[in-house]
This record gives sequence, structure tokens and C-alpha cells, in this order.
Amino acid sequence: MSAGTPGGRALSPAVVVLSGVVGGISATVGTLLAVASLTGHAAGAWVSPEALSPGLVGAAMAGVAPALFTVGRARVWEEVRSLVLPLAIVLVGLFAVSLLNAGTLQAVRGGPLFLALFSLGWVATLGVLAVAAVGCLAAQYRGRRSGTAAGSRRPVAPLPAWSKPPLAVLGSGWLGTGAGLLFFPAFWGALLPWTVNRADAQGLGVWALALGVGVLASLVEDDLARLRPALTAVPAVALALAVLLAAHASAVDWASGPGAALAALVAGLLVTGVSGRLLLTRAARR
Repeated sequence: MSAGTPGGRALSPAVVVLSGVVGGISATVGTLLAVASLTGHAAGAWVSPEALSPGLVGAAMAGVAPALFTVGRARVWEEVRSLVLPLAIVLVGLFAVSLLNAGTLQAVRGGPLFLALFSLGWVATLGVLAVAAVGCLAAQYRGRRSGTAAGSRRPVAPLPAWSKPPLAVLGSGWLGTGAGLLFFPAFWGALLPWTVNRADAQGLGVWALALGVGVLASLVEDDLARLRPALTAVPAVALALAVLLAAHASAVDWASGPGAALAALVAGLLVTGVSGRLLLTRAARR
């Protein structure tokens, strides 16, 4: 099958609109949280003991934003699901975490007026986007298939065999860390190499879980041509996280096991994204 005749489900316009809206919000809010963290301020929706945690959430938001703007260029759903499915996890997960930790929201704890209003807007916006994400996915999977059936489709640029074991390890690492932080924040949060509270641990867990799902989804797709948006997001998120961690290096216990594991996971994201882009460019030239 040629690269110009994609097989799969037609991409729903609702998914394209959702991705664009979330991209714009993520770029704005994520940059605000990251810059505030770089200046030493914990400007998250909930009260945090240190500025690093809300900064990392903001860095991840800002890093993924450019990739979300490319979703509309895809021809079929399968070309963007490795990015959109983790996006839905983030939207629903962060909304749930905000509600579960409502007592720590800036508006409830009596934070500064700007942060109090920000926290209220955070919850309201996440609620709308979470419902929209679920609705868009439902509409997407009700759509009809186009082109060749997925089972008979030949990958345009298959993943090299040597890349699959490292991807499995990296994806499992992020997935396991995210699940631990999200569902057992008291235990796993204490293992993080800097101080966090329950809301911080669960918020970071949502992002780690989504990153793990995205990396493991690449193994399911087994086609670099269907990973273009994800390959844009992964290195950008890794670089944004690295900048925040470097700026707060003194607050992180890098000599600990969790500190070394964190460095390895972030470096793995960066290497995965860069090498994936290089392999895709090489396949396109062929």
C-alpha cells in the first residue's frame, strides 16, 4: 500500500477542533506556570510546597502544544491516536485530581486573588475539556473506516527491531511511575526526589501515565509515519522538563535512586523523540 493511500478511520473534525483549542490553552497556561516556576513562584491551581511541581506540569503542557496544532494535517485517526489518547488521559485525569484535592485549591485555601481566580478557571476549563474529550473520542469511534482495512495495511516506515525493547522499557517506566503516583500518592510521592503533596504527586502521575501510554502506543502502531504528531511532542516535552529540572537542580536529590531514574526517563524521552524524527526523515527520503 502506498503512503498516499492511508487506511483507517476518517479523522473526526471534532478531534481536530479539540486539539487546536487544547493546544492554545496549553501553550498559554503552560508557559505561565513554567515561567512562574523559573522565577521561584508556585503558581499552580492548588497549593504546592515547592515551585518545581507546578512548573513541571506547565512545562509538559507547553511542550505538547505545538504537536496538537499539527493534528489537523493528519489523514486518518490512526495517525494521531498515539497523541490524542494520552491527551484525553491528561484532561480527564487532571480534572479528577483537581476535584479529589479540592481542599488544596488556591480558591479554597485563600491564596492570592489572581491564583484563586486561576484555580477556579482551571477546574471549570478542565471540566469542559474533559467532557469534550470523551465526546470527541466517542464520535471518532462511531465513524466509518476509510481506505484499506487496518489488518491488511503495510507499515510505511516500520519501527526498527532494535528500537522496540528500549521503547517497551521506557514506556513501562513512565506508565508504572504514573500509576503509582496517581493511585498511591502517599507512598510514591514520598519517593520523588523533591517535596510534593498529594495533589502534586497525582498531577505529575497523570502526566507520567499519559507519557507511558504514548510511548507504548508507538509499539502498537509500529509505523513511524503514524507517529508524526507524537514525535513532535515527545522531544519538546523532554526539553521543557529538562529546563525546569535544571533550573531547580538544587531542590532535587539527584544522588538518590529516584533522582537517577527521573534523569534516565527524561533522557529516554529526548533520545526517543530525536531518533524517531531522524528515522522518519530517512524513511521519507527512501
